[in-house]
Amino acid sequence: MDFYLTEEQERLRERVTDFANQVVAPLAHIVDTTGQIPSEVIEKAVDMNLLGLAIPKAYGGSGLGYIGLVIAIEEIARVCASTAFVIASHQGPAEAISLFGSPQQKEDYLVPMAHGKYLGAFAATETGAGSDVAAGATYATQEGDNWIINGRKIFVTNARQAGMAVITAITEDSRRQKERLSLLIVPSDLPGFTIGSKYNKLGMRGVSNHEIFFDDCQVPLKNLIGTRGAGYSQLLELMSRHRIFGAAVSVGIAQVCLESSLAYAKRRVQFGQPLAKFQAIRFKLADMATQLELARLMTYKAAWLVDNNKPHRRESAMAKLFASEIASQAANQAIQIHGGAAYTTDFPQERYLRDAKLMEIAEGTSEILRITIAKQLGC
Repeated sequence: MDFYLTEEQERLRERVTDFANQVVAPLAHIVDTTGQIPSEVIEKAVDMNLLGLAIPKAYGGSGLGYIGLVIAIEEIARVCASTAFVIASHQGPAEAISLFGSPQQKEDYLVPMAHGKYLGAFAATETGAGSDVAAGATYATQEGDNWIINGRKIFVTNARQAGMAVITAITEDSRRQKERLSLLIVPSDLPGFTIGSKYNKLGMRGVSNHEIFFDDCQVPLKNLIGTRGAGYSQLLELMSRHRIFGAAVSVGIAQVCLESSLAYAKRRVQFGQPLAKFQAIRFKLADMATQLELARLMTYKAAWLVDNNKPHRRESAMAKLFASEIASQAANQAIQIHGGAAYTTDFPQERYLRDAKLMEIAEGTSEILRITIAKQLGC
């Protein structure tokens, strides 16, 4: 990728690769088995300002934009998808405030988030509002100078570690669902903000996902992000950007599947020659490499469009759709190439497959992404 990365971006990639190989990779198995990311990993990420890569410099971030963020997420996901997903998820609430928040909200929340004072969470999903994001049932009612929030969110990433959450809530009486939502900042230490049970998941086990309950949770009116009733349109823009994070995680998973499979195929001898000499294996590796490079290019294109303030909804959806599906395919092929040993937990390929599956669901399912792409085509 040297031919289109700037010197600053190339230096970032080298630093993050060293961090991934030296700090994250040795602990990846522990993350998967314990369901927790060791504090030293997050502390080192904070020291490297990885939590503030896309946050403007004026608010303590690196200001390296989405290409910088994609570089970091891909390199970390290559060794531990859970760690990459946690860092990526932190960008969601930060981006909401960066794009739509007031100057005071940026000072109050972006600065500590960039400096790693706490992680942020984004809470939109509900039991009846998954892909149908406008169908939520969490309400925020104005009473005097405050919002009173009641409801429940599910599958909230970083909920346990979060110092605040950006949430969607119904604030308007409009009959049109898309005009009812608003975004609110809710500090996690408020009365009525309760963290529920943790989900036991197939993969991405190091990612903390919890329910959040709001029971007459009171926040000031000033915690409204942007305009009342604009939450749906804000959410669409944010989701489009979040999909680039998902694509980058997927590219990282596909990369390690190719790397590990290629190395194994070269050293594993059967019938008197390395597996890499058999056409059946060579074709698998060729397909993995081709699909990976296409996914990476599409992901970087989507990130470039965001950094240059150009329309990106179609490209973000394409990048996330293609990258997530080829990540699952690459993980499947990696297990096939490694054979029976990779079906055991002695090899990490089974973890790659479990982690990859989430990427076909989170930040927009493959089905929703195809609908989005078709709409952008005018269908």
